Amino acid sequence: MNVGEVIGFHRTGWGPKVEPLSRPLAALTPDFMALRRIQKELEDITKDPPAGCSAGPVGTDLFHWEGVLFGPTESPFAGGVFKLSVRFPSDYPFKQPHVQFLTKIYHPNISASGAICLDILKTQWSPALTISKVLLSILSLLTDANPNDPLVPDIAAQYKADRAAYEIVAREWTALYANSMGDE
Repeated sequence: MNVGEVIGFHRTGWGPKVEPLSRPLAALTPDFMALRRIQKELEDITKDPPAGCSAGPVGTDLFHWEGVLFGPTESPFAGGVFKLSVRFPSDYPFKQPHVQFLTKIYHPNISASGAICLDILKTQWSPALTISKVLLSILSLLTDANPNDPLVPDIAAQYKADRAAYEIVAREWTALYANSMGDE
């Protein structure tokens, strides 16, 4: 494009030539960009789900998903089915999704309200991360708790002082709240 094509005489006089947008204005909003990214991640997680977890939209709202983690066999959460709520912000992937446990779980990094203490859901978020990677990171947290950065200090203290007692309670809660029948 040369200067003559950009600036010229129009019905309204001299000035910049205004071209119509090639896409509707709505296509340029953060919501639209987030929606495209979420649709791509839904396609990817459907085609190639990560081991030990799954996720998908709640009804027709692509910004609200439900995730499921299957308790890792090498953890006190083995045999448990843990439900998560995933809410994508309108400026996703530039801001992290809000993920929380819906199923009660006994863990030093997961609060009674389901909040999760995980660096990638806070200060270490990167737009290069996907919901599949987030789910795998949470699944890894079930195997390798971080008692030095707890949301529940009492559970972290027990985890550090008497790991066997911690695992007994975690197994009990898993049997009570995370059974595969969906009863919570």
